[in-house]
Amino acid sequence: MSVAKKESRDIEKSYSTAQFVEKLRRLADCLEKGERFDIQIAGERIYVPQHAMFNIEHERGDGDEEIEFQIKWKNKA
Repeated sequence: MSVAKKESRDIEKSYSTAQFVEKLRRLADCLEKGERFDIQIAGERIYVPQHAMFNIEHERGDGDEEIEFQIKWKNKA
């Protein structure tokens, strides 16, 4: 069975504080249980596998600061 190649995508989605907290709480629960994390972003369902890597990035420049919570993984063919 072949896996269809997905289109490239770069989307930034804003959430209310309550929505962001809910998503972080679900993520933390899945991590603690060793389960995959499922999330829908801009109409597409994303399945984050257990083998994903997590990092936090901090950027500063031109008077702005940004913290990104990143989750990365390679899709297995």
